[in-house]
Formats: sequence, structure tokens, C-alpha cells
Amino acid sequence: MNNQFIMPTPPLPRTPAEEEKLRGRLTGFRSGYDEGYLRGRLAMLDGRPEEPYPVRNLHVMYVASGKGYPYSPLDDAVLCALQRLTAHVTITDVRQNLVELASAQCPDLVLVLDGLDLPLEQVSVLRGRGIKTAIWLTDDPYYTDFTMKIVAHYDYVFTLELNCVEFYRGLGCTEVHYLPFAAHREHYRPTTGRSPVCRDVSFIGSAYWNRINFFREIMPELMSYNTVINGIWWDRLPEAPLYGDRIEIGKWMSPQETAVTYSGSKIVINLHRSHIDEVVNNNTLYIPALSPNPRTFEIAASGTLQLSDARGDLGSFYKVGEEVDTFSSPRELMDKIQYYLTHEEERRDMALRAFERTLKDHTYTKRLNQLLSVIYG
Repeated sequence: MNNQFIMPTPPLPRTPAEEEKLRGRLTGFRSGYDEGYLRGRLAMLDGRPEEPYPVRNLHVMYVASGKGYPYSPLDDAVLCALQRLTAHVTITDVRQNLVELASAQCPDLVLVLDGLDLPLEQVSVLRGRGIKTAIWLTDDPYYTDFTMKIVAHYDYVFTLELNCVEFYRGLGCTEVHYLPFAAHREHYRPTTGRSPVCRDVSFIGSAYWNRINFFREIMPELMSYNTVINGIWWDRLPEAPLYGDRIEIGKWMSPQETAVTYSGSKIVINLHRSHIDEVVNNNTLYIPALSPNPRTFEIAASGTLQLSDARGDLGSFYKVGEEVDTFSSPRELMDKIQYYLTHEEERRDMALRAFERTLKDHTYTKRLNQLLSVIYG
């Protein structure tokens, strides 16, 4: 038998097409690993129970805004938290006769959301009967021309804008407290399986003029990525027709649809509206906006990286550069988009840290517990 050793034939050099195919496979494997790791970690964090809070022996009458969408998801969030934190909740809205309802129900506290359409004489009657009243303002500082006329009628005023606290105190309100909105976990949570949405960059929001002017400077570069913009009024953007359905015009997205979109995007832009907008604002004193908007918490709760314009009080809620990142100009935004799209591990870790912080510190249960603690200790 011939036991002569036969040298193996060396593999033939790969063709350029084969090299490209191999690189594509390796990139796909890496992308799949990164995505699976992120979704798995998010699932583990999302499964943690929320911190328990004491249930107070209180009857709260919750007065919804009565404005419908997009205020109704806020009503859902506040109501859900109140039901966890108090013995009894009566739900109503500004269109009902609160005096008659309070006579029948005898609440300890009447909590009003927004309140711009609520007859103030009803609030005065409730206070005269010894019922505590509180209002949580939804749109500060953009409608302060209206809110400045109603805040003094309540025992407690809660505002989501830090710059409005001293303003309302200057109007004679002794109990004014800073209480931003939060993330409602029943609405905003990450997709933990394969996402039906796959984007590089998303922006969801109305096309206020400051946003139009900001994006116009970078639109070709921004849209060179897999970027989609959703919201009303984007027909104001002259270049919108160039991008077809990648700029979705005139649609209000539900919270659940928004969360899926956030979670399926590698980066979500949070560009706040301006406190100076004579078309839609009613803020003739031009009170500047310092505080983060509700979207800040909702994006973080969806398990993705947020790039936000630099609001002065953002650092009170998230560690900038570790949990969220910021930009101060269109050029800085594009530089950071390019950076995070090519540094997956940093993007992923920042998204996870922001998600964990949100579950710990920025839920409506936590916010409503703070509100009740202010009133009842």
C-alpha cells in the first residue's frame, strides 16, 4: 500500500466578488450579534418590577384635559399611576360639573391636567368647601399668556418648566413645584424581539419653524442615511417632496407606534420647540424653556440612543455623554450621528444606561408619588 504523503492543494485566491461577499457575511454576523445583545439586555431590564410605593388612603378626583389626542395618553399615564398610589380615583374631565360630582363623591383632592378649559368658578367652590385643588400644567412655557390667568385659583401648581416656578410665585402662588412629565411604561417600552422597524435615524414631531430651519441646513446629509421624519406640518419644508414617504406628513402616531419606531431606530433626534414662535405660541413674555420635554423620557424608555439639543436642565435627569448626548448646532448633530453609527458598542451602552435610569427615576408612578408627597407629606 502506498503511504506517500500528498501535499494539500492550496486554496485558490478569492475573487474580488468573493471577498466582498465574505465581508458582507461577517458584517451581517456582527450586526446580528449586536442587535441580539441589545434586545436581550433590554428584555432583562424591562422585566424588572417597578419600585413599590405606599398606597395612600386618599380619594382623588382626576380631571382630564378633555382635549383628546395627543393629551389623552397623558391622561392614561396619570390615571394609571394614581390608581396604583391611592385608595380610590374618580375620573372626569373639564366638560363635567365638578361641583356636583364632588358633592356626590367627596374627594380629598381634585387634580386637574392642563385646565385651560375648566371654568374657574368651579375651582373656587371646591376650595371653599375645603377640598384641596392642584393643577399640573402641560405646555409651559409656551402658553403662559393663558396659564398666568388661572394658576392663582389652585392650592398647588405643578409645572414641567423650571423657569415657570418663580414666574408663578411672582403672581402670588405660594405652592409652585417643578414636576416634569415622565415615561408611561404601558406605552413606551423597547421592542425585545425582532423589530418591524429598521432605521438609522428617526425624528418624530411637529414641524415648528425652528425645526424646519434647523433641518434645512443638513437635509441632504441627514437623508443620506436611512432617516425617516414623521409628524404634522412637514409640508412646510420645501424639500419634502424630494424624499417621498421618508418624510411622512400630517400623521399623529399613537404612543405604541411611536415606541416601536423609536426602538427600531439606532438614533432618535430630540429637537425641542422654541419658546419664541409667534405663530403657535402664546408666550408674549418670552419665558425661555430650560427643561426637557416629555419626549426625552419616552425615547429613553424605548431603549435607543437619544441625541437632544442642549437644554439647560437636561443634566438633572440624565448624565450627558453617558446616558444621552447633546448637540448645539446642525453640524454637531451630523458629526455625532456619523460617530455613533460607526461606534455600535458606545451607542448600545448609552441606550441601555438611559433605559435603566428611566425605569428607576422617570416613571409616572414616581412623579405622582412626588406630587402626593408635596401635598400630603
